[in-house]
Amino acid sequence: MTANAPITQDVHTIPRKDVPGDGRTNLVGLTREGLRAALIEAGTPEKQSKMRTNQMWQWLYHWGVRDFADMTNLSKDYRAMLTERFVITVPEVVSRQISNDGTRKYLVRIAGGHEVETVYIPEEDRGTLCISSQVGCTLTCSFCHTGTQKLVRNLTPGEIVGQIMLARDDLNEWPEPGLSTGAMGPRLLSNIVLMGMGEPLYNFEAVRDAMKIAMDGEGMALSRRRITLSTSGVVPEIARTAEEIGCMLAVSFHATTDEIRDRLVPINKKWNIETLLDALREYPKVSNSERITFEYVMLKGVNDSDTDARRLVDLIRGIPAKINLIPFNEWPGAPYERSDQKRIKAFSEIVYKAGYASPIRTPRGEDIMAACGQLKSATERARKSRAEIASEAGISS
Repeated sequence: MTANAPITQDVHTIPRKDVPGDGRTNLVGLTREGLRAALIEAGTPEKQSKMRTNQMWQWLYHWGVRDFADMTNLSKDYRAMLTERFVITVPEVVSRQISNDGTRKYLVRIAGGHEVETVYIPEEDRGTLCISSQVGCTLTCSFCHTGTQKLVRNLTPGEIVGQIMLARDDLNEWPEPGLSTGAMGPRLLSNIVLMGMGEPLYNFEAVRDAMKIAMDGEGMALSRRRITLSTSGVVPEIARTAEEIGCMLAVSFHATTDEIRDRLVPINKKWNIETLLDALREYPKVSNSERITFEYVMLKGVNDSDTDARRLVDLIRGIPAKINLIPFNEWPGAPYERSDQKRIKAFSEIVYKAGYASPIRTPRGEDIMAACGQLKSATERARKSRAEIASEAGISS
């Protein structure tokens, strides 16, 4: 291995306790109401249920404790009951890769033996975790490696919030029992982006419940402004996102005409650019302080012209927004090329002069296939040929 090669580690985890036939309920992913109901069903007196729920919540999500025996403010008899009826299980980390730039990519195994990928991106003033919401994806966006993997199933709330928990395990970021998170100093994991595998709004209820857990002030206590949900444009669920989750919103936009967006983001055939923008203008939380982020991948000769840049600012006029310009992250068999840096800068300048922030995203984790649009479970990676992918994208190979 050369000095600059990424690090790959196989991670041997504690054997899972929720094996088929075990019969115990996993507490990870239950809402507060669900946790309280489960404790009552297990024999907790209703008058004690609120207190017990609060205690369990802190052990689970503030201190990250996985063993009921360590929950020292509970009686031995109560801990024995919990051990008999419940488990505390997060998804299994199969492997961890560390990029030259410090990015960490986890291959995560969930129930049924399926795999998803989760990525931690350290930055000077924050640490962002990119989490998945589905195994595979239904959207088949032609520039996205994940889109070449068929949808297998939705993740459960426990499998979604479990990705946050396993990353905090790896970063050793759970405070000691009795201490606050702030006692550990600045957070290593401070931001969440739902930009991994899958379309979050096609798994709305599970995503909502997992994010409610992440935002709860007595647990992980992540601010809603530090959670960003990215959608390709599932219009009927956009207003619901503001009302039931309340997080920041990003939109995978990527084109300025329906003809091109139909090819890049096929969901556009169902909800076209005009319909999507109308929904965004009505988004309940849109304001200058909570702008919508438009994600725009830069594809050479496809969507990167000066005309595209001017058309983009005309389309979004009146929507408080910023435009994230994403240099295309190539993957094996990709039918597109990255726009050159000079072209991306020219595009950015037009958008900026029109009054919109237009940062150019620095690709992270490319050497371990952890960059935006590159995620795909290892068992599914590279199953399609370049010709198949190009055909689906509507271009010649």
